[in-house]
Amino acid sequence: MVTLTRLPDELRDSRLTLNAGNLRTFLASDQSDSIIELMSAHLRLHKHGHVSEPVGVLLPLDQLFDIRASTALRLWRSLAGRRPGPDPGMLTPERRNRLILALRALDGRLERVTYPEIAAALFNTAPISKRAWISHELRDQTGRLGRLGFKMMRGGYRQLLLYPYRRSV
Repeated sequence: MVTLTRLPDELRDSRLTLNAGNLRTFLASDQSDSIIELMSAHLRLHKHGHVSEPVGVLLPLDQLFDIRASTALRLWRSLAGRRPGPDPGMLTPERRNRLILALRALDGRLERVTYPEIAAALFNTAPISKRAWISHELRDQTGRLGRLGFKMMRGGYRQLLLYPYRRSV
């Protein structure tokens, strides 16, 4: 969420003012929170007090500063007519794929499938013998995926609701 505030007079410079025309409807409304779409990016905005143009952004120096700053930068890029860039609140494709594999490994374990069989199914390999499994390159990775799946089943999935804000908040 980007918190918009009134820009202090001492920071105003007409040569540097960015056209916030796309925000006028939100600024004129009585709503203090809204989701707007700019340059195909969905941005959550919050008004801090009475806000009018030119607009400033409030960035608390807290544990979420980096996320707040990147979100504010996405807003600035959108207002400037640039591509907004990635949403810091979205799971990366790698993370999403890992979660999918973890849930598939969990499904296998709940059906009493062995880890070597799970590894063969997840990673499209030939069946792995018991002897080869002891030192197989996929053994540790499959075990970690299984543990992650069980952790998610036991309530760890709630961390997804806090992503990326899960840092000791």
